[in-house]
Amino acid sequence: MGPLADQIANFAEPPHSIVEAKVDDKGRLKLPSPSLDWCKKSNVLNVFITTLDKRSVRIYPIPVWKSTLSLLESHGPNAKQGADLARIAKKYGGDAEVDAQGRVLLPSALRTLLSLESEVVAVEHVAGRIDLMTKAVYDKMIEEAETGLEDKFETFRQLGL
Repeated sequence: MGPLADQIANFAEPPHSIVEAKVDDKGRLKLPSPSLDWCKKSNVLNVFITTLDKRSVRIYPIPVWKSTLSLLESHGPNAKQGADLARIAKKYGGDAEVDAQGRVLLPSALRTLLSLESEVVAVEHVAGRIDLMTKAVYDKMIEEAETGLEDKFETFRQLGL
């Protein structure tokens, strides 16, 4: 296993569904109960919150962020792309702490970029992190996922689904 897989292996089982949450007018995300439980069981208190695509938010536990940053800053044929993504992450990102009420303050630059004050967001756990999407982005992703759904299902049915 690689460094990221090692980190994820130490976490509790994440929630399996996508749920809604609210970013308040001060830019704080109130984590949904399943996500907060995951944070507590996984000893996740300190996080790095950013974007890599300027469409969605990624909340990384610090060890997972360090592994991700190491990947982005590695040398090789994709070094330039990785360095660019790292710069975007650092420009819009910031460190945060999950408070006693289960809230995290989203970085100001990120809130401005994605217009997140007083917004409902979709929350999904992916690869040891928590992802957020605005309703508009989430609805578009679902629309794309539903395109050709019968063919997608048939492909995976043939693979043993």
